[in-house]
Amino acid sequence: MTREYLKKAPMTAESDATEVNHTVQTILADIEAGGDAKALEYAKKFDRYDGNVLLTPEEIEAAIALVPEKLKRDIDFAHDNVKRFAETQKSTMTDVEMEIVPGLVAGQKVIPVDAAGCYVPGGRYSHVASAIMTVTTAKVAGCRHITACSPPRPGVGVAPAIVYAAHICGADQIMALGGVQGVAAMTFGLFGLPKANILVGPGNQYVAEAKRILFGRVGIDMIAGPTDSLILADKTADAHIVATDLVSQAEHGYNSPVWLITDDRALADKVMVLVPELIEDLPELNRENAFAAWRDYAEVIVCADREDMAACSDEYAPEHLTVQADDLDWWLGRLTCYGSLFLGEETTVSYGDKATGTNHVLPTSGAASYTGGLSVHKYMKIVTWQRSTREGAKDVAIATARISRLEGMEGHARAADVRLAKYFPDETFDLTAEE
Repeated sequence: MTREYLKKAPMTAESDATEVNHTVQTILADIEAGGDAKALEYAKKFDRYDGNVLLTPEEIEAAIALVPEKLKRDIDFAHDNVKRFAETQKSTMTDVEMEIVPGLVAGQKVIPVDAAGCYVPGGRYSHVASAIMTVTTAKVAGCRHITACSPPRPGVGVAPAIVYAAHICGADQIMALGGVQGVAAMTFGLFGLPKANILVGPGNQYVAEAKRILFGRVGIDMIAGPTDSLILADKTADAHIVATDLVSQAEHGYNSPVWLITDDRALADKVMVLVPELIEDLPELNRENAFAAWRDYAEVIVCADREDMAACSDEYAPEHLTVQADDLDWWLGRLTCYGSLFLGEETTVSYGDKATGTNHVLPTSGAASYTGGLSVHKYMKIVTWQRSTREGAKDVAIATARISRLEGMEGHARAADVRLAKYFPDETFDLTAEE
C-alpha cells in the first residue's frame, strides 16, 4: 500500500518566504553605524515607544506588582521545572582528561559563554514561557551576563508577566526593544551592555533574518522558521484529542504546518471532520491563524503500517512530534528525527511549550534531521588542552614531522624537528615522508 494523502498542503514555508533580507541588512547597518541613537529611532518607529530601554530596578518592581499571584505561582512552577531539567543536562557535560601515550595528557574543559542575549517575543502574544526557557538555561549554564530583550507595547512597555519571568529566571538586564533593533542592540553592545556572544529565542521573520545575518559574528541557537507539529496516531487514538492537539498548534500562526500520519483511515476521516469545528470555536485571532494554517499548510497521510508511519515522520523531521499509538517504547526506540517527542495521550506539545521543563525553542523546517533544540549545552564551549613531557611528545613529534612533509607543510614539520633536536640531541630520527 502506498501512502495516501487525504489532505495535501498547497503551500510550504518556502512558498511564503518574504523578501526581508534587504530591510534587515539596512536596519543592522544603520544601528551599527549610529549606535544608541539610531536604535532609539527605530524603537520609536516600530515599537512606538520612547520609555527607558533598560528597565530600572524600580520599573521592574512596579511591573512585578501588576502580575497576579496565581500567575506568579504558575511561572515559578514552570521555572523550577526548566531549571532542574537544565541542571540535569549540565551534569552530563564534564571536564575530562586522559593520558594519550605515557607522558602526553590531553583534556577537555566545558566553559560557558560570557554574555547571552535572550529575545522574548511580545507582539501578538506575550511569550512568558520563552523568557523562562531562554533565561533559565543561560543562567544554569553559568553565563556571566544575561540580557532579556522583549518588544514594548505603546504606553505599557514590556508585558509585566515577561518582566517577572525574566527577573526571577536570572536576567541581569531587561531591555524594552523589539525586532531587529533589539537583536542589534544585544549584538553590538549598545546602551552599556556587553556584546552578546550568543543570541537565543524565537521571533518573527525579521528577528530570524537578523540572527541569520549576524551568525558568525555572534553565535545563535538556530535559524528558525514557522513552528510545526506532527502527530502519529493509530486506531487506539482518541480522534477528538488528536484534532484538538492539531488545532492547538495551528493557532501559532497562519503558516504553521500541522500534520497527521496514521495507518487508520477511519481515524483520519474523523479528525478531518473535527478540526474545522474546533477551529470555529476559537477566539477570533486564534481562529484566523488556525484556519489559514489548516487550509494552506496541513497534511493528513494514511500509511500502510507503523514502520511506514515512522519512516514518513522521520522524513518530515518535525519540530514537535506526538505519538498517540500503542507500544510507546517501540516508537521511542524507532523514531530518530524530531525536536521534542511527546509520548502518549497523557502529554501534549502544549505542556512542553509551557511548563514540563524541556525547552520549547526547537528546530523547525526539517532541521531536526541534524540538530536538537535549545538547551544548557548551547551556551557551553567544549575546548581542549594538552600537556606533555619531552619523552611523551617524542613519537608525536616524529609522526607530525612525517605527516606534515607528506602534506607539503614544511613549516609544520620544522616545528617538530626543532624540539626533537633540542630534547634528544644524541639521537637520529628518520623524519622524511618517503619509505
